[in-house]
Amino acid sequence: MSKIEEIQSTIKSDPKLGRRMAKYSAIGAVVAIPIPVVGPVFGALAGAAIAYARRNNS
Repeated sequence: MSKIEEIQSTIKSDPKLGRRMAKYSAIGAVVAIPIPVVGPVFGALAGAAIAYARRNNS
């Protein structure tokens, strides 16, 4: 199983994780708005990554 498939199965098995990733993505995108063009994209990716990394802590 590849890492991407592993992440997808983890998200599918925990619905709360998907909601947290979406929330953190939105926050990251809003925070990164001042950076032209790619700021919101990287902010959203960083937010989702943080939520995924913290999945076992909550």
